[in-house]
Amino acid sequence: MEPALFLIPVTLGETDHRKVLPEYNREIIAQISHFIVENVRTARRFLKKSDPSTVIDEIHFYELNKHTSPAQISDYLTPLAKGESVGLISEAGCPAIADPGADIVAIAQQKNYRVVPLVGPSSLLMALMASGFNGQSFAFHGYLPIDAASRTAHIKMLESRIYAEHQTQLFIETPFGTIN
Repeated sequence: MEPALFLIPVTLGETDHRKVLPEYNREIIAQISHFIVENVRTARRFLKKSDPSTVIDEIHFYELNKHTSPAQISDYLTPLAKGESVGLISEAGCPAIADPGADIVAIAQQKNYRVVPLVGPSSLLMALMASGFNGQSFAFHGYLPIDAASRTAHIKMLESRIYAEHQTQLFIETPFGTIN
């Protein structure tokens, strides 16, 4: 396998990974021993579900969250410089979309490392597909502001774009607030 930063989509909730992830993903995952993750515990659980024979203690995890410094982020790609692949796993389901993994991808691109997105679910596109809203013109805005007044103003602005441009407006909301 040619070394690369593999962007690995994961299931959300308790969905059986075999229903939404192709076998090819599991074959790639089995060959990687370095993973950049938001949460080590859930990443370990996902990897074990993907391949029960995985020896978790032989895997190197690098945590990526709002507390990770830019210097650490760059160091997480060191295995690529040594010819080893790295996997990026997101808590949001799809790496680098409303996710701190975008920083890793940008650094990998700047260093001319191969970046390979794997096929899998995207909650944003699945929501758009099932909505009946305009799928020809849509915009993704990430997370809404936490402050109530700012949030209300932002939603009103998005609503005006719906009517003015006939454009579907997508955003993410979590029970924990924004990740930023």
